[in-house]
Amino acid sequence: MQMKKLSWSLMSLLLVLALVLSACSGKNENAGTNGTPTDGGSSGAATDTPSKPVEISVFAVQEQGIDLNTNKFTQHVSDMFNIKFNFEVIPSDGAKEKRQISLASGDYPDAYMLTHYVDQFSQADLLKFGKQGVIIPLNDLIDKHAPNIKAAMESNADLRTLNTAPDGNIYGLVAYTQCFHCSYPSKMWINTEWLEKLNLEMPTTPEEFKNVLKAFKTEDPNGNGKPDEVGLSGSTEEFGVRVLPFLMNPFVYNDDRNYLNMTSGKVESAAIKPEWKEGLAYAKSLYDEGLIDPGAFTQNAEALKKIGENADAEILGVGAGMHPAIFIDMAGPRFPKYHPVPPLQGPNVSFATHDNGGVSPGGKFAITNKASEEAQIALIKLADYMFTPEGQTNGGSGMKGIDWEDPAPGDTALGEGVAPMVKTIPGVEGEAPRNAGWSGMAHFYMPKEYRDSWVQGTDINDPSNYERKLYEATKLYEGHEPKELFPFWSLWVDPADSDEVGMLQTNIRNYIEQNALQFVTGNKDLNKDWDAYVQGLKDLKLDRYLEILQKAYDASVKE
Repeated sequence: MQMKKLSWSLMSLLLVLALVLSACSGKNENAGTNGTPTDGGSSGAATDTPSKPVEISVFAVQEQGIDLNTNKFTQHVSDMFNIKFNFEVIPSDGAKEKRQISLASGDYPDAYMLTHYVDQFSQADLLKFGKQGVIIPLNDLIDKHAPNIKAAMESNADLRTLNTAPDGNIYGLVAYTQCFHCSYPSKMWINTEWLEKLNLEMPTTPEEFKNVLKAFKTEDPNGNGKPDEVGLSGSTEEFGVRVLPFLMNPFVYNDDRNYLNMTSGKVESAAIKPEWKEGLAYAKSLYDEGLIDPGAFTQNAEALKKIGENADAEILGVGAGMHPAIFIDMAGPRFPKYHPVPPLQGPNVSFATHDNGGVSPGGKFAITNKASEEAQIALIKLADYMFTPEGQTNGGSGMKGIDWEDPAPGDTALGEGVAPMVKTIPGVEGEAPRNAGWSGMAHFYMPKEYRDSWVQGTDINDPSNYERKLYEATKLYEGHEPKELFPFWSLWVDPADSDEVGMLQTNIRNYIEQNALQFVTGNKDLNKDWDAYVQGLKDLKLDRYLEILQKAYDASVKE
């Protein structure tokens, strides 16, 4: 529980630091997904709503610094859609358990508006409660009242696939939050000041990387005369902080999730390939020479940051992480020293872990059978507003004039060749929370081009331009994913197989990770114990697991 809590708190920090969105000026409440007016039903101030506000109960996670009942964006959309919200406010801790209890009790609200990086419905949840009639299909509501959602799904096949269940129903809306730097999470950040001090080049191959770590470990780059340097460290969560994916990717593609590869349309396990064994042997060679911090396989990110921010001396040579603020203080003197190590070129390949823009499958928004027809229409219009640049920006980042403003002449956007659309208004030290937006609860539709159009400075070592630093770093990884990727993130498994595949996935993943650690640390011998390890995976029904996934993939291709 502590690990998950830390994981999401850091992801929340990431989103606060790196949320780069696009927005229109906010003048037209009928703006489409590209900022242009739409025909058909408006999701702006409705003219067909009754004079008495529609009371709607909503299950929602309330983040720090936000009071939903007094929130300025709450008031904005309450007026726009004639809604009186009755929020069932849940703290981030235990949100998933409380959501499950509310559904099981039968005493559930009209709608769930969840924060995807805290908790959201899984695809299996949506199918289960959709089949039970607890969650209603949104198809007709979208057709009649949500032109922006409809346009987005017509123009974005990925969004349509994520939202549409195998039976054709849309039981919930995913948080489509494409994040360029999140889409290549397994990065390495190296202390380039140490490279310069030791007259070393940026490593490009596994052997060069090993030699750099040796130099960091043995040549006293921090200059204190003590052998206290840590060559490479990481932690155990899933936001790019595990060390093995980067180390394995010069040998075999490691997705750091499910350990699946794809060749000619067929799903395979990466973890039984000879190249997997080669990658483990390389990682073991680093471990055997003391170049990998043993804590990287057991500690959480909080412990990792204590290494990066060690008070006595600067000791960390290379840190694993989606972004370096996981292990160093952005406002501190060490921040400018860490820069990305490009994907290493192995004997035959040079891969980088890729996960489709960071979009997690499932549903952040769902309407239940408790909602009246008036409530259903108001809710879908509210969701539709979130599919406009204005609505998404006001909701996710705070209201215009409070948290953002129009760009000034000379301002540059994050994306290359993109016109700047929105400029954040920085917070002031000691300022009370502005309470003008819903943060992650309002993350509905943020494709890459939308995020790329926010103003961002060009000095990557200025913490205020952190997103620029991450964007530039990620360019080094872009294109290093395999030509074929198994699209685990967008597959809907047959409900008849969902329980089985969930159990198989958990057992197989745990087995792969536990054995990888044992092989790297020497508790198991790669030569003597490899065949028994492979047999163990087969005993856990690896073939059946791949069969179910193949069936789901084949069905998605036929659609």
